Amino acid sequence: MEDLRFGVIGLGLRVSLATAAHQPGRGSVVAAVCDTDPVTLKEQAARFGDPVTTPDYRELLGRDDLDAIIVLTPDDTHEEIAIACLEAGKTVYLEKPLAITVEGCDAILRAARDTGTRLYVGHNMRHMGVVRLMRDIIGRGDIGEPKTVWVRHFVSYGGDYYFKDWHADRSRTTGLLLQKAAHDLDVLHWLAGGYTTRVNAMGDLTLYGDLPRREPGTPRPDGWLRDYDWPPTRRRDLHHVVDVEDVSVMNMRLDNGVIAAYQQCHFTPDYWRNYTVVGTEGRLENFGDGPGDTVKVWNTGPTGYRDDCDIAYRVPRAQGSHGGADLEIVGEFRRFVREGGVTDTSPVAARMSVAAGYMATMSLRDGGLPYDVPPLDPELAVYFYAGQR
Repeated sequence: MEDLRFGVIGLGLRVSLATAAHQPGRGSVVAAVCDTDPVTLKEQAARFGDPVTTPDYRELLGRDDLDAIIVLTPDDTHEEIAIACLEAGKTVYLEKPLAITVEGCDAILRAARDTGTRLYVGHNMRHMGVVRLMRDIIGRGDIGEPKTVWVRHFVSYGGDYYFKDWHADRSRTTGLLLQKAAHDLDVLHWLAGGYTTRVNAMGDLTLYGDLPRREPGTPRPDGWLRDYDWPPTRRRDLHHVVDVEDVSVMNMRLDNGVIAAYQQCHFTPDYWRNYTVVGTEGRLENFGDGPGDTVKVWNTGPTGYRDDCDIAYRVPRAQGSHGGADLEIVGEFRRFVREGGVTDTSPVAARMSVAAGYMATMSLRDGGLPYDVPPLDPELAVYFYAGQR
């Protein structure tokens, strides 16, 4: 079987996904790349041998030697680029989030349905070992029926990853309850077996709003993603626009009655995600999220806290970036390009995670007022649930 030929648009922070997709002789190659920054384009193209290079993504859309397009550009460009690819008849891989508004998500889904072109959204956490392990535990009934889910996200590198570039500008992300939380909200929905219908949220720019910023047009300093300052109050050279929240807390009611909560902080000393799922017969909690870490289950009692738990599961070993998820998601995408059909990732789920994060951001900026999440057009839902056929 010949390798699929992919074009890649955007060679910035998410280029690890493109690297995972370049596997000559093993299923796929990156045959063409695009980036608006000529330095980045030249430097990153070398990862892929001798691909076609261009600063204009539209030049990739008319090429009949590309089987699919992988879009790894900043969030505020997703709607325009994805719709252009779909209208050109190119199967699209779109890195999360789907878009930065609910309306933008729905426009992309409609374009995919109306053109009949395949759309894949890369929520790669569905392929992380810890997430699949937790879902398997729930599916076996170890904790009974899930009733509440709590997620805490500790982001030690937040000041570097999200406040030194475009992520800090709400006009380009809506906010970090959408941009950063989209993965976790998708996982929360997957574990709970439902989608958010109502949210309220609180949050603020509590630390990074007062730190020194770069002048507009000033490049990020060398080593900005390698040399980290501690404590966070020592950070300098932030983006010239900083108007997203660095602490956020949201509450959710899902369509199946599950009550959930999500918390995010961007100046913690450690980086990890903590999931707790409580069901009718017990609870599970992850202790770390990498290979070799543990998911613990308590399903006897009542007792005081027991560190030894009732069952302990090891997160399986994996290879590659994002805990092995990038290689797994590329494998699923290759199958999707060749065959179509239903995938573990889901454009509907991607839309619903954005919708939850978007409405929570609106609530946060409206004093915590509860907001309803707009439902997805049922005809679109049916189309994507049926595998885009």
